[in-house]
Formats: sequence, structure tokens, C-alpha cells
Amino acid sequence: MSAEFPWLVADIGGTNARFGTVSALGAAVEDVRVLPVAAHAGPADAVRAYLAARPSGLAAPRSAAFALATALDGDRIELTNAAWSFSRAATQQELGLQTLLCLNDFEAQALSLPRLRADQLRHWGASAAAPGEVAVGTVMAVIGPGTGLGVGGVVRAPGRWIALPGEGGHATLAPADDFESAVLGQARREFAHVSAERLLSGIGLPVLCRAVAAVMGERPEPLSTEQIVMRGLADGSPVCARTLDLFCAMLGGFAGNVALTLGSRGGVFIGGGIVPRLGERFFASEFRSRFEAKGRFQSFLAGIPTALITDTLAALAGAAQALEQVDA
Repeated sequence: MSAEFPWLVADIGGTNARFGTVSALGAAVEDVRVLPVAAHAGPADAVRAYLAARPSGLAAPRSAAFALATALDGDRIELTNAAWSFSRAATQQELGLQTLLCLNDFEAQALSLPRLRADQLRHWGASAAAPGEVAVGTVMAVIGPGTGLGVGGVVRAPGRWIALPGEGGHATLAPADDFESAVLGQARREFAHVSAERLLSGIGLPVLCRAVAAVMGERPEPLSTEQIVMRGLADGSPVCARTLDLFCAMLGGFAGNVALTLGSRGGVFIGGGIVPRLGERFFASEFRSRFEAKGRFQSFLAGIPTALITDTLAALAGAAQALEQVDA
């Protein structure tokens, strides 16, 4: 692959597509812009809109990496929570790219972990080791409640980082007590399979809120995710407040499951756009206690650091890391 710059990097989710450029190896992502996915017919259209807004005279990118919120298999790509459906090869040709690397969005999130700085993280307790201090074979994991629920991992290999992409957000969600069992039972009246994403995501919070209301004996309201967060934080609605508390607790239990599955002793990191909006309520929640509440393996989980990624553009750096490693 040619190292000709600039490179174009993108993080494309169900709601927004974030674009930026990289001017040199190891350089920070620059000129970041966020475009609504629904306003564009596909990635080629969105890229043209992004490039048209840049100052004239800048060189057109010849290499690009797209982090996409979907599973990837073959040339045809369809976003899980948006209407974009496109051919990877046709998009590369249409944009005149020498290289187009497509990866799962949480593959990119995972690859961003070694590049994160201290000012891009907020830890619970002990901090994770710096990337240069991580031993070969160490695994780090990331989960991200955004429009959907992404899960990924990355392992330290000699001279590089290897991403572990997957679709863990669609794994079946497990209850931890009788109230959660009742909530999941209520959700199963709507969906035959209640995955973690069905409740622990932007599309899932309204489902969770309706189920919580039913179990509490309240009449469910047709609330959006934004309304649930706003009312829950203001303590103006007991149902919304309970929904947010349950969201944090169940996310902690799910994160602990990911840590056990991947053996992520290097840490579990929380991305996505929902948790940063919860502010101090999240750090005062049962997230960490539920993360560790794994019976005989509680001591194993207690030794794994957890941190919130406060930079919502981190996946762009992960896309750049993927391009760098292809070029290496």
C-alpha cells in the first residue's frame, strides 16, 4: 500500500458519519466533520460532501479506512441500524481511491485503545497500563452503547496490535436478580430474542424504559432516548430514573461478561455516545460493582481496570492505526 497522504478516515454509525484526514504517519486526525447518515445516499455521497467543504487546493485522499457499524463479510456492506447499502469495490472506484480499508466500527474502536491519552479517559480507580508497558499477549476490550451496542477487543502482538472484531452486542442479555428477570420477561413480549443491544443502546433505552414501567406497574410512555436521559437525570420521573440506574447496572454486568470472555486483563473501556451524557450518575451507579459480581471470579474482575473514553472521535484514530499497520 502506498503511504501517500493525506489519508481519509471515517467512523460511520447508525446516526452520524464522522470524517477526518491524516497528514503523516502517527499524526493526529485533523479536519473532523460530522455528517448525518440519513442525509446522504451512501458513503461516496457523504465523502464528496465532506471533501467539498475543505479549502480548495488540498490534495484528494488516495487511501481511506471506513469504520462501519455492521458485520463485514464480502463486498456488499449494509449498516445494521441505517439504510446505507453499498459495494466496497464500487465505492473505492467511485472515489478514485488506491486503497479502501473497511473494518467493523468496534474493530476501529479497539485499535484506538493503544493510542488513547490520559486526557481522553476517565478511570474507575487504578489506571490501565500505558501502551508501551503492555506485555505481548495482553488483551484490552471496548464496549460502546451508541445507536447500537458495539463490542471489540485488541491484543498486543510483537510490533503491532491485532483487533478482535465481533458482534457481542447481539449476545443474549442475562438478568442478575428478580427485577431484571421481570424486565427481560416483559421485553420478550416485544422481541423473541432480547440481546444486550435491545436494552443497552440508543435504540434499546425506550424498550428498557417501557419494560421497567410495566414491571413497576406504571403506564409506559412513548419516550425517546433523549427524553429518558433528560427526565432520568432530573429525577422528574421515577420510571426514567430507575431505567438509567438499571442501564448502568446491566451494562456493568455485560462488561464483566466481555472481560471474562476475552480475558481482557489490560482493561475494559466504555465508548459510545450515551454514557458520557450520564455524567456523575454513571460513576455513582452500580456499574463497577456489577462488573466485578462474578462469584468465584470476582477477584479476577477486581484486578481489571475500567475506564470511560471521553473522546467520542477515538474510532477515527483506530481507523488510522489500521491503515498504518497495513502500510507497515
